[in-house]
Amino acid sequence: MQQNSHKAGFVSIVGNPNVGKSTLLNSLLGERLSITTPKAQTTRHGVCGILNGDDFQVVYTDTPGILTPAYALQQSMMRAVHQALIDIDVLLWVIDVHTQDNQADLPIKSSSNTLPTLLLINKVDLVDQTQLDKIVYNWTWKAKADAIIPISALKKFNTAQVLRHILTYLPDHPPYYPKDMLTDKPSRFFAAEIIREQLFRKYNQEIPYSVEVVIESFKQEATIIKICAIIYVEKTSQKAILIGRQGASIKKIGILARKMLEQFFGAPVFLAQHVKVLAGWRNQKKWLYRFGYDRR
Repeated sequence: MQQNSHKAGFVSIVGNPNVGKSTLLNSLLGERLSITTPKAQTTRHGVCGILNGDDFQVVYTDTPGILTPAYALQQSMMRAVHQALIDIDVLLWVIDVHTQDNQADLPIKSSSNTLPTLLLINKVDLVDQTQLDKIVYNWTWKAKADAIIPISALKKFNTAQVLRHILTYLPDHPPYYPKDMLTDKPSRFFAAEIIREQLFRKYNQEIPYSVEVVIESFKQEATIIKICAIIYVEKTSQKAILIGRQGASIKKIGILARKMLEQFFGAPVFLAQHVKVLAGWRNQKKWLYRFGYDRR
């Protein structure tokens, strides 16, 4: 790299559900920016994370997991994936060691598709070296990628190598964002995501996928941050489960969420939560738009 040169560009992280894309974003950034849970479809929006070095800036986007949409919310999630593929410099296509040939719709590179593509095989800490060698060999023949890199996002194994590969493809360009900027998302977005993460972790079946968290107020005072959150559900029965007997369940969610919020914002947090029923919101475009989907 020439003296005083600077590289900058956009990188999208794409793959099927449950391959660890959000964990990878956090590992690449060295910050816990994107929420993570064991459940599929945790990520609903494209989450921007900005990595800055003295002579580079990488603007990552963690996208929702690719799926066949069953309702309007999932259609919006897939549009977010397609949006994240526009005008990018590098594509990170993430699979894991258990992904089968017929489970990964790998991008096909042709003469008309020159987008640099890195195939990342995640969760390699779950297999031994012999198994890993076979997996890498298989994908070497299957995938038309510029590089195949075995990684463990959770253990931060080989993530530095991923960055080195990315930098070889980024153009010489000044920073797109201020060098002290970590994301383009507002504080309210992350407050809602942190609360939703706890809901995904505590509840099973339909409830996590039927909830949406909206921050009604976010007030940063001298010694404390005061947050009021509305948790929307689709059914009265879901509201009863979320609140629990004598409010025990929602109180537990509040305690866990407040702890994570305080870690994220680095300040004491007062959190108020209210649960409301909004029947069928996942299939109503007006509510999806109000909740921040399809805004671009």
